[in-house]
Amino acid sequence: MIEQKLTNSVVCAVKALYDAEVDPSVIQLQKTKKEFEGHLTLVTFPLLRISRKNPEQTAQEIGAWLKEKEPLVAGYNVIKGFLNITISPTGWLELLTSIDEDEAFGTKKADETSPLVMIEYSSPNTNKPLHLGHVRNNLLGFALANIVAANGNRVVKTNIVNDRGIHICKSMLAWMKYGNGETPESSGKKGDHLVGDYYVAFDKHFRAEVKDILEHDPEVLAIVDADEEKQAEARKAAAEAKSPLMQEARAMLLKWEQGDPEVRALWEKMNGWVYAGFDETYRKLGVDFDKIYYESNTYLEGKEKVLEGLEKGLFYKKEDGSVWADLTPEGLDQKLLLRKDGTSVYMTQDIGTAKLRFRDYPIDKMIYVVGNEQNYHFQVLSILLDKLGFEWGKSLVHFSYGMVELPEGKMKSREGTVVDADDLIEEMISTARDISRELGKQDGLTETESEEIARIVGLGALKYFILKVDARKNMLFNPKESIDFNGNTGPFIQYTYARIRSILRKAESEHYAIAIPKGTFAMDDKELELIQKLSEFPAVVAQAGTDYSPSAIANYVYELVKAFNQFYHDISILNAATEELRSYRLVLAANVAKVIRIGMGLLGIEVPERM
Repeated sequence: MIEQKLTNSVVCAVKALYDAEVDPSVIQLQKTKKEFEGHLTLVTFPLLRISRKNPEQTAQEIGAWLKEKEPLVAGYNVIKGFLNITISPTGWLELLTSIDEDEAFGTKKADETSPLVMIEYSSPNTNKPLHLGHVRNNLLGFALANIVAANGNRVVKTNIVNDRGIHICKSMLAWMKYGNGETPESSGKKGDHLVGDYYVAFDKHFRAEVKDILEHDPEVLAIVDADEEKQAEARKAAAEAKSPLMQEARAMLLKWEQGDPEVRALWEKMNGWVYAGFDETYRKLGVDFDKIYYESNTYLEGKEKVLEGLEKGLFYKKEDGSVWADLTPEGLDQKLLLRKDGTSVYMTQDIGTAKLRFRDYPIDKMIYVVGNEQNYHFQVLSILLDKLGFEWGKSLVHFSYGMVELPEGKMKSREGTVVDADDLIEEMISTARDISRELGKQDGLTETESEEIARIVGLGALKYFILKVDARKNMLFNPKESIDFNGNTGPFIQYTYARIRSILRKAESEHYAIAIPKGTFAMDDKELELIQKLSEFPAVVAQAGTDYSPSAIANYVYELVKAFNQFYHDISILNAATEELRSYRLVLAANVAKVIRIGMGLLGIEVPERM
């Protein structure tokens, strides 16, 4: 690449001019600012202690040496301590040739010696269908896995399903009481939706019970406190504890933990419905997993590991029998690991899951894609895993992302006000279909082709809108904004890709050559800017891997597309003045399409051949 060649030449220049060896890492090259002439700028200040001259003189001497000795350099100018370098047309053509020859440009392949990175995402509960929050989690996790793999790592995509606990029992109990034997087949509902309906039904009946108790139960009404707020809280807690429905749910959980055959059979049946529903949603979203773990299998493993830590003196037991970790030496607090009745908490379950994963895979790094409300949890988990001897414990990564909300506000599962993932996907596809028809973009396409394009565009709009935002930030998802065919949106990028593919198909039908011609010829600044933008892609992929940042890929692709559209607006491709110009511009356009495809592919976004 040009930067690498130029870096090596600057190292040689320093040796020739000042008889000094300099490490290539000291050489600072950056894109020249638009107000100055040049393509790349050398910052000379780190070299002044070697040259023992002022910045301007140092830049002049290095510039003159490069102009004479390095064929890449066509000219230079000095602005204070900055050496602005103009790259020769030959250099740009060589760069485009190297990009064109690499079908996987910007990415690296892993081999059996590459680090193994496990990435956990999704983590659904089996008492409800996936919702908008899960969509952001899945899209971030899947994109992150692609980006980490593109940086030459082996990747295992994993999911932990929360398939046990009181919330599961609430759905089960509600189905037993109000379901009348309803099944996905009899109702025509997806299994996860059906079970989610009963989770909402439980909450509806539970609220009614609590309201009745608060209004009529003498013991609850007898709770009095001078502080009205504390009184209300105390009465509510007492009413919830007295709720027959909640007592039945807790009794069911106890039966589950004791292995009651009937409860376990119902649990397996309803979970089976949910898994089938999840699989369908994952397929629609285009995400997958290499390995799925289940909390019902990991919580006992975690308990065993905690008891092992207790024996080694890593943890301590209180008088009531509960087991705790003292993290005050690490500046934290006391952390409960086993309740007094011996049951597990989430932390224990995560320890058990880690144990199984470490047994199954030689993990070098573990990345958890979990919302930022769990920041403290993963800070503690890292310390505990390290204490328990997991080599990757201390270096585990919590990919902490912000919440996603709608213009209408927050979502609540119990109240049934969440935005369902399946409904959202269908709405996006339907909107894409309607807008495409309004704009006349489906003219001449078969119904099958139109539906496939609507799917690709609708999902592309959804995915891009979510992934272009810095994952650490909370975000507002607006479906209408996401599907615009202009601006920083998925459809805008997809349309540019389809436009380029259309140009290339026309060129092929006319039997035009698509190859870089030999020799040199005049090149427009917008063409050079586009080649330079393409050349930045490997560095963007590398930085996105270092920073765990899908948004860096998304925003790079958008900037590339903007540069291409400016080029396309100002410069003719198919009607170029000469055959060699047309041929070269077709190669340039083809490589822009290639990088769009690779970049969007890293985000899990398809690009259509026609639109």
